[in-house]
Amino acid sequence: MYNKTVLTLALLLTWGLSYAQVDLVNKVINNKSEQASSGFHFTTVVNAETTPVENQGASGTCWSYSTNSFLESEMIKAGKQPVPLSKIYTARCSYIDKAENYVRMHGSLNWGDGGEPHDVVNMYAKYGTMPESVYTGLHYGTKHNNFGEMQEILKGMLDAVVKNKNGTLTPAWKKAFTAVLDSYLGAVPEKFTYNGKDYTPDSFAKEVVGLNPDNYVEFISVTTSPYWQKAMMMVPDNWAFQQDWNIPMDDITKIIDHALKQGYTIAWGTDVSEPYFSWKNGVAYVPERDLAAMTSQEKAGLFNGPQPEMNITPELRQEAFDNYNTTDDHGMQITGIAKDQNGKEYYIVKNSWGTDNDHQGYLYVTKAFVAYKTTSFLVNKKGVPEDIRKKVGI
Repeated sequence: MYNKTVLTLALLLTWGLSYAQVDLVNKVINNKSEQASSGFHFTTVVNAETTPVENQGASGTCWSYSTNSFLESEMIKAGKQPVPLSKIYTARCSYIDKAENYVRMHGSLNWGDGGEPHDVVNMYAKYGTMPESVYTGLHYGTKHNNFGEMQEILKGMLDAVVKNKNGTLTPAWKKAFTAVLDSYLGAVPEKFTYNGKDYTPDSFAKEVVGLNPDNYVEFISVTTSPYWQKAMMMVPDNWAFQQDWNIPMDDITKIIDHALKQGYTIAWGTDVSEPYFSWKNGVAYVPERDLAAMTSQEKAGLFNGPQPEMNITPELRQEAFDNYNTTDDHGMQITGIAKDQNGKEYYIVKNSWGTDNDHQGYLYVTKAFVAYKTTSFLVNKKGVPEDIRKKVGI
């Protein structure tokens, strides 16, 4: 059990937040109730298979943990024996590609651990993958990821490259950048042995994991671009400038419901900064009343049991994006559907912060929260309803 100070620091490092954002993190730590475990009673309705909960440690690699877990579930769905995939190998590959974009953009690009679900699929397609047992990233004696120092050094190096003191860029910076990654995460093996057979990352992806990266599609929902067309995912961590299918808000939960009922899971990007998201209690919803209008007693009882929820509209959702109430904070995996004691449906969500909460690392999140706070989600094309597949041509 972490004390408040240690957990605050861990979350700051995990999300790549500045120390000026301590107040935001404290909301996530303090919005809990001792009555939640007795106030909520959940019954599982649908539960897709997945692999054990992991802990991303002090690194902003939630997107890699959640989407690689999604790929592990895809292996199960395909009838394969799932392999715990190296989340840090994926992250490392993305850092190299992101560094090239950072330099090309003369430093006008967000830098840090962060990424999006599509980054995992893109890295899988380009660089392959490997088992977690082969590449842990724990190179210098740490038991958990701790990327703060490494990322500061990497950014400092890139900023020095962008200054271009030589008058023209040399190719040497890429070797230096890779050497820093090697120092902190370990060198990537060109070949490795798994179950008595030698593989490269590419051959392991093709022969053992066996998933087709073209089978996955990512969705967003904004009112600022036409629906049923691709639009830029306008969040700082979209360093790859990915465009995704823009769909109406109501189709977010329509797709997720359909996928889950077909046995597919979802890689989910969302905001977790709100006081009505409780990691400790493993519950997230959208209160019917505005928090500013609540008494302190009402706020203290936010997680004492099921509560009425706000009616979420596309306009309300867009406003939250535009005024920064919704931010691209975290990636998790939606794995199932459950009902509370009143018959209301929630999504079962797998997190990557270890198992130290009321639901052993999982959360129960209402559909209103998902409709309101989703930044993007990625799913197998076969999990998308037929009418929506036709509309976007997949």
